[in-house]
Amino acid sequence: MKLDALKTLLLIIDVQNDFCPGGALAVNDGDKVVPPLNAISISLAEKGGHVAATQDWHCSGHISFASSHDGKKSGDVIDTPLVKGQVLWPDHCVQKTKGADFHKDLDLKPVSLIVRKGFHKDIDSYSAFFENDRKTKTELEKHLRNLGIETVIMGGIATDYCVFFSAMDCKNLGFNVIVANDAVRGVGFPEGSVEKAVTEMKNAGVKFVSSKEIINSLK
Repeated sequence: MKLDALKTLLLIIDVQNDFCPGGALAVNDGDKVVPPLNAISISLAEKGGHVAATQDWHCSGHISFASSHDGKKSGDVIDTPLVKGQVLWPDHCVQKTKGADFHKDLDLKPVSLIVRKGFHKDIDSYSAFFENDRKTKTELEKHLRNLGIETVIMGGIATDYCVFFSAMDCKNLGFNVIVANDAVRGVGFPEGSVEKAVTEMKNAGVKFVSSKEIINSLK
């Protein structure tokens, strides 16, 4: 595998305090994604490549919070006016809180674009490209087209939600997609969701490659 760095972008997905150990919606070993992501990011930037990051950016009382619905708890699934099958979560990544901040060890110097998502009160956003109504776009696709990007490398949190939806959308938009398999961690809710997500991504043509192999393939 050879990657033209000038036509490649690393997308760092939701490496925020609330998704890391001690956070409101902590993912097991969520902080372990940071070293391989930093390594890819630095190597790619040194060769003229590009790096972007997403940031969950919810307002207080967001529709995805269980606390916003009387009698509901985290893990419940509801239908909202805009989305069927919305999973309810603990309050997390509330704008301008420490939980919404990127992990302190994540190197943001190579990052040229931060895509904030989930900031509309009445709709959640897992994908870096579309909100959960599957219609409303973020600015990311336009950014990639303007840069002439052909391949998007992804890593971050969580494998079975924001990484999954971002990877599938990216692939459907016509980009080559590589997931750094040592730079992702999953929620695992419901049981088996990580394995299911990985299988679906692979079936769609998403490649899973180690960070070391990705770095060695950059030219």
